[in-house]
Amino acid sequence: MFGLSAEKFLLLVVLAVIILGPDRLPYYAKKLGELVRKAKRMIDGAQEQMKTELGGDFEDMDWKKLDPRQYDPRRIVREALLEEKREQRNIAQQLNRPKPVQKPLEIGEAAPFDADAT
Repeated sequence: MFGLSAEKFLLLVVLAVIILGPDRLPYYAKKLGELVRKAKRMIDGAQEQMKTELGGDFEDMDWKKLDPRQYDPRRIVREALLEEKREQRNIAQQLNRPKPVQKPLEIGEAAPFDADAT
């Protein structure tokens, strides 16, 4: 839960009890519960609105593609650099290829690109 281990969560609860005291703790716990319920209603409402606006496409949507945690800048730069190196290698290979040898045309033979020579 939010990267909190059990020990850290217990420490936060103890600090809340010490800071807020036993008099105000129930009030703030109630407020926290209301906040969580309100956030859940907002999320559910947003999902319902998306379902109505997107229709059947909502169920088929791949949400993992939209997860911002998957965009690691280091990976994106590394892939871009590797792609650039591959392109440079392909260009170098194309430049180093021997040119095809064309036989000279016979006297009176039409060039392949002459359309009206027939």
